[in-house]
Amino acid sequence: MSAPNPEAPRPVVVVAGRPNVGKSSLVNRIVGRRIAVVEEEPGVTRDRKLLDAEWNGVSFDLVDTGGWLSGGDQLDAKVSEQAERAVAQADLVLLVVDVTVGVTEEDLAAAKVIRRVGAPVRLVVNKVDDTAREPAAWEFVSLGVGDPWLVSAIHGRGTGDLLDEVVEVITSVGAPVNGEAEVATEFGGIEKDRTASDGDEAVPRVALVGRPNVGKSTLFNRLIGEDRAVVHDMPGTTRDAIDTVVTTPDGPLCFIDTAGMRRPSKTGQGTEHHAVLRALDALEAADIALLLIDATVGATHQDQRLAERIGVSGCPAVVVLNKWDLIATADREDVLAGVGDRLAFLGTAPVLRVSATTGRGAHMILPALHAAVESYHHRVPTGALNRALRDIQAAQPAPGARIRYGVQGAIDPPTFTLFTNGRIHQTYLRYIERGLRERFDFGSTPLKLRVRTGGGR
Repeated sequence: MSAPNPEAPRPVVVVAGRPNVGKSSLVNRIVGRRIAVVEEEPGVTRDRKLLDAEWNGVSFDLVDTGGWLSGGDQLDAKVSEQAERAVAQADLVLLVVDVTVGVTEEDLAAAKVIRRVGAPVRLVVNKVDDTAREPAAWEFVSLGVGDPWLVSAIHGRGTGDLLDEVVEVITSVGAPVNGEAEVATEFGGIEKDRTASDGDEAVPRVALVGRPNVGKSTLFNRLIGEDRAVVHDMPGTTRDAIDTVVTTPDGPLCFIDTAGMRRPSKTGQGTEHHAVLRALDALEAADIALLLIDATVGATHQDQRLAERIGVSGCPAVVVLNKWDLIATADREDVLAGVGDRLAFLGTAPVLRVSATTGRGAHMILPALHAAVESYHHRVPTGALNRALRDIQAAQPAPGARIRYGVQGAIDPPTFTLFTNGRIHQTYLRYIERGLRERFDFGSTPLKLRVRTGGGR
């Protein structure tokens, strides 16, 4: 078996099938961690989710798809369309079915589409927890996609043999041609790069956060230039955090589309609860937060709580008032005033007025993100910092104390340690922070000031 060319795009393995057959459990088993939300509820996974996977030294991209439904409502149709797009780009498809249910109309419909695409496929019969269920697995041969591979994703039974087969197939078909694509958008030709998880920590991570149904997925799709996340006017459509790296004219950015956050009392302990935890994890790992607010509703108490979360995370924020085109001209000043009052503690965070649906104002988002990232990573030379501290103190000395000197100990966010000969009041520290922000053009990036009393030189 020949090893894949490390220079080539990695093979793409798609996990497909109808809802609630255990696709996400299989994905979690393959990647070795709980990355996909797993619940005994149909339709938990709705978007395509691309993850890093590896077996026996062979790396590949694993795509978790939403459940395939031959009928259903408008949202079901969009989920099925996302799954079909993923299959069309696959180098290998794992069609997952449920041995405890048997062959269904949705199984037959999914198999028909996969056969039509013509990609290599392996039939994975899940929930074969013991030998007593093995005979029933052979019923699925009627799907016409080959002999079954018997597994139990929850318990790991048979998954090693399945992964051996996956590696055998993807290394025999050669380098894939579907791994990357270029997408032209209004941002000047954004090139869609590999989905994040590459481990390249140098790529700034932008978390899209906001209440349910404020248009995060619509804006996410517009930013990355393709219909990657399912968009539907029903709260809670997005359940996972989805990472996508795009190359912009000013450098790459990793966008993380997250589930809408609600108060814990509104989420319970089920699927939405896990989705909120996933979104909070994404925020903690982000370099910058893109906070979406529904302009037709205005800044709510929950928006304020989300902004507090952003403040605790220490990352800068860009506020996006979405659906601005639906606001009457006479009401716009009141909406802006409400946002200013509710989110005052975000300081000078830019507030952009856009329409994710029409694209109006969306061209302002990338420059604002890049400016925030640049400030977040900015390091001030020690000499320049101490000259600034002297000038700031000369303009307004602190009562009863003096900052002897300062050093910048860290970035992300910029963190300064100030050595003083006495106690510095918090009010004066805010004055120092404001002076440093203006002197070095930190914009809306949070600054951290630490005081060490008794230092000198």
